[in-house]
Amino acid sequence: MTSTPTPSGLARFNAIEEHAVFAALHEVCASTAWAKRLLAARPYATTDDLYAESDAAMAELTPGDLAEAMAGHPPIGRPKDGDPTSAREQRGMAGASEELGAEMLELNLAYQERFGHVFLICASGRTGEEMRDAVKERIGNSPEQEREIVRTELGKINRIRLARLVEDDD
Repeated sequence: MTSTPTPSGLARFNAIEEHAVFAALHEVCASTAWAKRLLAARPYATTDDLYAESDAAMAELTPGDLAEAMAGHPPIGRPKDGDPTSAREQRGMAGASEELGAEMLELNLAYQERFGHVFLICASGRTGEEMRDAVKERIGNSPEQEREIVRTELGKINRIRLARLVEDDD
């Protein structure tokens, strides 16, 4: 049985200094507990191993850890200034009408008042209308239901960001 070589981007990720990897992971997800767990599990043989560790770490985050992770995300429709990742992930709102933008602002504020944190959704590939519909649907959830949905959405976001972090140099 032959072993598959580690992709070059993952090999680079495995080899760089601990403080640099921690900083990069913290950019992926603002949860210190999540970043420390992924850092401690290096080296990764495959990207699937990295994603599995990310999923396992996400599943074990406490409510406080989740709050820390969510604090790193801007509201939908208002990406962080000068942050290409935020702009890319929220591209579905970029061409939204003024009316839709105003509606999302209102919904974001109502959601934040209800749950105490920003509305979080894996926005990549979603239209502004899809995100609006999702917040309308989710605002009626219990805090416990919403916390688990947020955990799932963060996991999706983390996978996308990790893939970009370890993509091959080729």
